[in-house]
Amino acid sequence: MSKNDFSQEEFGTRRRSVRQAMQAQDLDWLVLFHPVGIHWLTGSDAKSYQEFQCLLVPAADNKPIVMLTREGERNEFEQDAWVDAVHGYGGGENEDPIAAFMQLAAQHGLAQSRVGIEVPAYYLHPYHYLRLRDALGSALVAEPTHLVHDLKLVKSPAEIACIRQAAAKADAAMAVFAGALQVGRSELDVAGLVVQALMARDSGLAASPINLVSGERSCFSHGAPTTRRLRQSDVGNVEFGATHRRYTATLGRNFSIGAPGARMRELHELVCRASEACRACIRDGVPASEPHAAAKDVIAQAGLEACRVHTSGYGLAPGFPPGWGEPLHMLADSSYILRAGMVLTVEPPIFIGSEGLGARVIDNVLVTQHGAEVLSRYSRDLIVADP
Repeated sequence: MSKNDFSQEEFGTRRRSVRQAMQAQDLDWLVLFHPVGIHWLTGSDAKSYQEFQCLLVPAADNKPIVMLTREGERNEFEQDAWVDAVHGYGGGENEDPIAAFMQLAAQHGLAQSRVGIEVPAYYLHPYHYLRLRDALGSALVAEPTHLVHDLKLVKSPAEIACIRQAAAKADAAMAVFAGALQVGRSELDVAGLVVQALMARDSGLAASPINLVSGERSCFSHGAPTTRRLRQSDVGNVEFGATHRRYTATLGRNFSIGAPGARMRELHELVCRASEACRACIRDGVPASEPHAAAKDVIAQAGLEACRVHTSGYGLAPGFPPGWGEPLHMLADSSYILRAGMVLTVEPPIFIGSEGLGARVIDNVLVTQHGAEVLSRYSRDLIVADP
C-alpha cells in the first residue's frame, strides 16, 4: 500500500474520524505505534515497525502529522506516505530513539498537552514504553490502544473492493493447493506452490505465514509446513492469507489423500455446521458474542467443547507481521456490536490431540444490514486428492 492506493479524500475522512474521537476523549495528541494504524492514516507500507517508530497525530487540523522513524526509512515515508513531516534518527550509527522522540515532543509542545499513546501487544518494547511514560509524565493522560483500530472496523467501499480482490486471489491459490496434493510431496513443497500462486496473482506476502499440517500433525491448529511428506490416507488442514494493497482475505480447508475415514468426515461436517450456524447469526446490530454462541452450541452438542481451541472468528485488517486480525473477536465476552461494512473470518475449530485429528473451515464474510455475504467462493467440501 502507498499514499496513492486511496484518494486523499478517503485519507481525509479517516483523519477526521480519528480527530473527532480524540476530541471526544479530550486528547490533544495521539501517538501511534501499530503499523496498521500508521498505514491506515498515511498509506505507509514500510517495514520500519521492526524498530522504534511512531506517528504523532494532533487533534487540531492546523497542526502537522509527524512521523518519527529510522533514518533508513526516511525516503520511503517522504515519497510513499501522506505525512506532513518526517524525522529520522540513527542511520549509520546508533541513536537513542526515546531521546529523538522527546526532542520532537518538545518541538510540538506535547509536554504542555494532553497526550494519549497506543500500547500494542507488538511493536512497542516494554523498555521503550516505560521510558516514554516517565518522559511524558503528567502529559500522558490515556492509553487508547484501540482508538484507531475500532474506527477502521467498518470498511469503506474502496477497502471492501480491496478485500474482494484478495478473496479472489485466495480462491485461485486454493485451487492450486488442491491440485498439488500428491503422495511423496512435502508440506513445504505444497506450501511453496501456494505462495507462488499468490504472488503470481499480485498478492503480497500475507502478514502471517501459511499453516499446513498433515497426518499425525493434523491436530496442530496453527502448524507451519515442514519437510514431512504426504502419504496415502493422510488428512490435514491448510490456512493462508492473500492480500491486495495489504488488505487481507483468509481461506482454510480440510483435505484428505484418498478417501477420508469416517471420523474425519464427521469432524469436517461438524465444523461446517458450526460455521453455518455462526454465519446465520451475523448481521448489523448483533452482539459479536451471538454468532460465537451459535457455533459453540453446535460443537458442544457433539461433545467436543474441550476441543474448540480458539475464537469463532475475528475482524480482518490490513496485515503487518505477525498478524492480520483486528481487536474484534467473536467470543463470549466480546463487547463489540457487529455493523454493516465489517469483514470477519468465520472459523469455529475442532482440534483433538488424543486422536491426532483436526478440522477447520475458514471463510470471510462481509456484514450487511440483513446478514453476511460470504466473500470466499471456493467449495467448502473436504478436498479429496487421488492417492
